Amino acid sequence: MKKSKVLPTTCLIVLLFSLLTGCRLPAPNTALPEAATAEQPGQSQFLPFVSSSGATVNTQTTPYPNPVTLSPTEAGTPGESPTPTLFWPTPDGNIFSTPYIRPDGAHGEELPPDRWQEWPVIPVISDHALEIYRAGIAQGNDPLHFSKVGDCQNIPSYFLGLFDTAGTYRLGDQYAYLQETIDHFAGNWSRTSEAVRTGFNVASVLTPLYANPQDCLPVETPMACEFRIWNPSFAIISMETWTADRPVQVYENYLRQIVEYAISQNVMPILATKADNLEGDNAINQIVARVAADYDIPLWNFWGATYPLTDHALMEDRFHLTNGPNYFDSPVSMDLGWPVRNLDGLLLVDAVWKAVR
Repeated sequence: MKKSKVLPTTCLIVLLFSLLTGCRLPAPNTALPEAATAEQPGQSQFLPFVSSSGATVNTQTTPYPNPVTLSPTEAGTPGESPTPTLFWPTPDGNIFSTPYIRPDGAHGEELPPDRWQEWPVIPVISDHALEIYRAGIAQGNDPLHFSKVGDCQNIPSYFLGLFDTAGTYRLGDQYAYLQETIDHFAGNWSRTSEAVRTGFNVASVLTPLYANPQDCLPVETPMACEFRIWNPSFAIISMETWTADRPVQVYENYLRQIVEYAISQNVMPILATKADNLEGDNAINQIVARVAADYDIPLWNFWGATYPLTDHALMEDRFHLTNGPNYFDSPVSMDLGWPVRNLDGLLLVDAVWKAVR
C-alpha cells in the first residue's frame, strides 16, 4: 500500500502554530539600509578604540591568540566599568577589538560552565570529541558530510545555504582561505536536514511524530532519520526555541538525550549557544554550556559573537537576528546577526575540518 504523504492532523496544527508564533524571518540576504551601504570612513557600526600608545584601533571580527589586556581608559571607553577588556593583536602586532570573547583557556586554562560568557566563539576541538569522530569514520560515517539539528535559525535559506551558490557571499581577503572549506563540503551547505524545521525544539527532533513521512521510517525520529540518510561525521546542534511556561530543566533533559544519541552513533556533536535571552536569566545558554562541558564536546558560543554588536544583533522582538548581505569584508554587514552567524558557522566547520585532518 502506498505510504500516505499527509502529515497527521496534530503535526499540522503544531506546524501552523509555529509559523504563526515562532520564527518569522525576513527575506534572505535582505539589502542593507541605503544609508548603511556607503561604508565611508568613520561610519562603521563598531566602536572605535584607542590603544595605550594613543593610536586609533580599528575593529575586526577575527579571533587572534595571545590577548592584550587594556584598561577601559586605554581602550577609549572612559566612565565604563573598570574591568579590563581583552583585545586581540593581529600577526603584525596591531591591536584590534573583537566581538569574539576569549577565555583564559587561550593560555591552556579551562573555565567552568558558569563562566560560559567568556568561552571562545569558535571552540578548540577536544581529544574526546576527536575520538568520537574517528570512531565514526571507522564505522563508515562520511567524512564529507555534516548535519544540522535545530529550528528556524538553521534552515538553509538563511544559515549556511549560501555557500553552495557562488556570488551570494563575499569572503574578502581576510577570509579568502575559507573557500577551500566551502569547496570541500560542497552540497552540505544548502541541503535541507531532516532534523531542521521551523518550530522544532529539543523535544521535536526526538519525537517520531515530527519526522518527515516521505523520507523517514514509521518509528524514526527526525534526528535518527537525518543520521541514517546523510550519514554525517559531525553535527551542529543549535536549539533556540523553547516554551516559556515549561521548566528549563526539561530542555536540559532533552538536550542530553540529543547529545547521547549523537555519541551513540559516533557522530561528533557540536552544541551552540543562542543570541537571545528571552528567558531573562540566560538559563538556556547556561544549560548548553554545562552539557557541552559534561560530555567534553565542542561549544560554538554564538552568543559571544553577537553580544557586542548593535542591539546584540537582534530585531525589536529580541529573538530574530538582524539581516543583511553576507559580505564578510563589510563592517556594516558584520554588525548584523545573520552575516555573523553564517561566517561563524563557516569558521566552525573549518575548525572541525582542520582538527580532524
